[in-house]
Amino acid sequence: MQAKSIKGNSTTEVESALQDLLKDNFRPTLAIVFISVKQDRQALCDLLRKEKIDVFGATSCGEFINGHQSEGEIVILLLNPSRNNYTILLQDTASKNLEEASAQIAKEALNVFKNPTFLLTCTGVNGKAEYFDGPGLVKYLVNLIGDDKIFFGGMAGDDWTFKGSYIFTNEKETGDGIAALVFDADKISLDGMAIHGWKPLGIARKFTKCKGTLVYTIDDKPAVEMYLKYLGMGDKSWDEKFGMFKELAIHFPFIAEREDGETVIISPMTVNTDEGALVLDTEVQEGSEFYFTTPPDFEISEEIIAEAAALKKEKEMQPDALVIFSCAGRPPVLGPLTIRENDGLAELWQVPMAGFYTYGEFGRAKNGKQHFHSGVCCWVALKEL
Repeated sequence: MQAKSIKGNSTTEVESALQDLLKDNFRPTLAIVFISVKQDRQALCDLLRKEKIDVFGATSCGEFINGHQSEGEIVILLLNPSRNNYTILLQDTASKNLEEASAQIAKEALNVFKNPTFLLTCTGVNGKAEYFDGPGLVKYLVNLIGDDKIFFGGMAGDDWTFKGSYIFTNEKETGDGIAALVFDADKISLDGMAIHGWKPLGIARKFTKCKGTLVYTIDDKPAVEMYLKYLGMGDKSWDEKFGMFKELAIHFPFIAEREDGETVIISPMTVNTDEGALVLDTEVQEGSEFYFTTPPDFEISEEIIAEAAALKKEKEMQPDALVIFSCAGRPPVLGPLTIRENDGLAELWQVPMAGFYTYGEFGRAKNGKQHFHSGVCCWVALKEL
C-alpha cells in the first residue's frame, strides 16, 4: 500500500499538492483528513469526491504531517488500498443514544469483515458544549466486538473554541456522532500504543469524597486546598490562586491506576466554587488512589519514542503509513517537545505520517488493553499484508 501526506492552508493549496501527486501516477482511494473548523470542509470533500477518493475526516485542535505542524490548516494522509479491504461508517448520536450508535457501527463492521480493525473518531464536543462519552464508547465497542479487536483514534477538536467539532465522510457530516474507518485485518493490520509519559510524585493519595467528576476531599482534606498547595499556591489570595490554577493545572495532572494495572492521566479542569470541589476531566471512584505528578520535561517525549522503538523491534514492524492522535493538552504543556515527539515517531518509522491534536484518545495501552485516554500520544502504524 502506497501512502503520501499533503497539507494546505486552503482547499486550493491542497488541490495543487494533490495534482502534483496525481501527475506522478499515484492513485489514492482513501484520504484520512484532519482539518481546522476554520476551513471549508464541503469544498475539500467536493474536491476529493471529484478525484474519486473516499474521506474519513475529523476537525482538529492543530494538525501535523512529517516535518510540519500547524493550527488552522488541513493535513491529509492519502492511501491506495483496495476498496475491498476497507469501509467507512458514520453514526449520528443526536438522533440515537450512544449504545445504539455503537451497536450499529459494530454490526455493520462485522457484516462487512469477519475480522475488522478500526480507526475511530467521534465529536469531542457538540454545538451545545456537551462532551462526548469516550469511556462509554470504548466500553460498548469492546463488549460488542470483543477485546481482541484493535481500534485506535481520537476525538475531533475545534481549535479550543468548544463551540462544536465535526466528523465527516464524502457524503455525510455530523456535529454529534461516531465515525469508523474499518479495515479487513486479514489484509491491512493496525498496531500501536497510547502512552502519556508523566511520572508519579511522592506517596499515593486517595479521593476520599467525590461524586462523578467533582472531588471534595483528598486524604480527608479539602481537595481544592490540597491541589493548590501542591501547585505552590497555598499562601496566595483566592484571585491569585484561581488565575494561576487555570495557567498551571494543565501542566500537573494526576496519575491513577486502572483495574488492569495500567496508569491513566486525570486532569483537573477547574474549581466549582459553589460546591467547593475540584472538577476533573473524567469521573473517579471514591476511595480510589492516585499520585501527583512531577513537572513535565523532555523525558516525556523521549519515553514515547523509546516505547515505539521497542515495539517496532519486538514485532519487526515495517508499516506503510503512520497516524498520530495526540492530546490537545500536550502542546501547551510540552511546547516544542510535541514537535520532537511527532517528528521523532515519523523518523523512527520512515513513512508518511499525519495526525492531529484531539479532545481525547482511543488506543491500546502498554499492557495491550483497549482504553479511552486523556493526555496521551497515541500512534498507530498501518501495513498492507
